Amino acid sequence: MPTTGLAKIGVQDHRNLIEWSEANNNTLSNADALPIDMRFNDGHILSIFGYSFLMVASTIGNVTVLVLLIRKRLKASSRIDAMLMHLAIADLLVTFLLMPLEIAWAYTVQWYGGDLLCRVMSFFRTFGLYLSGFVLVCISLDRYYAILRPLNFSGIDRRGRVMLLTAWVMSVVCSAPQAYIFHVEVHPNVTWYHQCVTYHSFGNSQTLEVLYSVSTVMFMYGLPLVIIIFCYASIYLEIYRKTKSTIAVTFRRSSSTVLGRAKRRTLRMTITIVIVFVVCWTPYHIMCFWYFMDRNNAQNVDQRLQKLLYLFACTNSCMNPIVYGIYNIRRKRDRVIVNQLSSLSKRSEGSTRKSIS
Repeated sequence: MPTTGLAKIGVQDHRNLIEWSEANNNTLSNADALPIDMRFNDGHILSIFGYSFLMVASTIGNVTVLVLLIRKRLKASSRIDAMLMHLAIADLLVTFLLMPLEIAWAYTVQWYGGDLLCRVMSFFRTFGLYLSGFVLVCISLDRYYAILRPLNFSGIDRRGRVMLLTAWVMSVVCSAPQAYIFHVEVHPNVTWYHQCVTYHSFGNSQTLEVLYSVSTVMFMYGLPLVIIIFCYASIYLEIYRKTKSTIAVTFRRSSSTVLGRAKRRTLRMTITIVIVFVVCWTPYHIMCFWYFMDRNNAQNVDQRLQKLLYLFACTNSCMNPIVYGIYNIRRKRDRVIVNQLSSLSKRSEGSTRKSIS
C-alpha cells in the first residue's frame, strides 16, 4: 500500500488500491464493473459533503480573521498579530488548495488532470498543513521569548521575521518530495483507468516507503508538538517559580502580576490554538502509527472511520478563527464592562462631592 501526500496512511480509497493489479481488463471493460474502491461509492459521498462544509466554514472564518488582523496592523503593529495572519494564510491555503482537490477527486474518482498537475497538486496538498504546524511553532517560540526573555529586546522584530521565513522555507522543503513521489499511473490491466498514485516511486523497498511516511508524520506533527510542549511547559514552570515564593494570602494577587493582562490573554489564546491543533490531529496520527506498526490489522479498520479521522483533522483550519473570535469577543466584552464600571465610579464620586458641598 503506497504512502500518500498527506500521510494518508491506512485510508484505502481510489488512490490506495491494495488490489491494484487484480482487476482484469477482459471482464472490467466498463466503470460499473470495477471494484468498489475504483468507482464512486459512499466514501466519496462522505468526502464531498464533509470537505464542502469545511471549505465554506474555513473560508468565512479565516477571511474574517485575516481582514480583522490587517485592519489591526494598520493601526498598531504586533509580532503576534503578524504570526496569526500567517496562520490564517496557511489555513486558507488548506481551504483553497487541499479541500477543492479532495472534493473534485472524490467526484471523478479517476485522475483526469495529467501528470504535471498531479505532481503540482500533490505538493500543495501538504504545503498548507506543514506551514500551519510551523507557524504554530513560531507562535510558541515568540511567547517563550516574550515571557522568559522579556528584557532581550534587541532584534525582536527581525527574529520574528526570520522565524516566519524559516517556516515558509521549511514548508517548501518538506512538501517538495511530493512532486517526485506522486505521478500518474495507468492500471496494468484496466488500461483506460488513470490514477495519481505513488506506485513504483520507492522501487521494491518497503523500508524506504515507511521511512518517508514516518518522516512526514514527524515533521508535520511530531516535531512541532515537541517544540510547542517545551515552550509552554517552560513558560508555566517560570510562572510557577515566580509565584511559588509569594505568601499564600497574596498568591492570587501576585500571580496576576507575573504577566500583564495583554500577555495573559495572548498566552491563553495561543495555548488554546495549540490544544485545538493537538486534539484535531492526534487521532489521525495515532491511526498512522498503528499502520506503521501493524499494517494488516490497521487495514481492517472501517474505511468510513478512517475518512472521518482525516476530515476531523482538517477541521483544525476551521477552528483557529473560532478561537481567535472567542478571545477577541471576550476582550471587547471585558473592555465594555471596565468602561461601564469606570463611568459608574465617576458618577458616584461626582454625586458624593455634590452632597458634601
